[in-house]
Amino acid sequence: MRLNQSTCHRRPAMRRRQHGMTFIGLLCILALVGLIGYAGLRLVPLYLNYMKVARSMDATASELKSDNPDPGAIRRSLEKHWQIEDISTVEAKEVEIVKNESGISLHLAYDDAAPYIDNVSLSVHFDKSVKMQ
Repeated sequence: MRLNQSTCHRRPAMRRRQHGMTFIGLLCILALVGLIGYAGLRLVPLYLNYMKVARSMDATASELKSDNPDPGAIRRSLEKHWQIEDISTVEAKEVEIVKNESGISLHLAYDDAAPYIDNVSLSVHFDKSVKMQ
């Protein structure tokens, strides 16, 4: 029995050419990147809304920092900033106004959710505190 020399030489050459990723591997990686990217796109509006809330609370704190404001004035200022920023996910009256020996602080904690795929949602917890004095 004699081996064909051309067959023996082809196998190492085939193995040398088989480098890299397969098409199925590439599709799996693209699907994973796509799912993560889609989740990021769904979460961006939630974080933009949180940034509006934080900006409104900071603006209220800087506006009324020099005075010794009463809770009613703070609440009115918060509601004004809520209307300017067009915040709809959380109400201005949900902000806690806490008065203690170090001064006045504003605190807001809330959860927000965005639909992801079918009956799966992405949920995020936001917590913001601002000291006025």
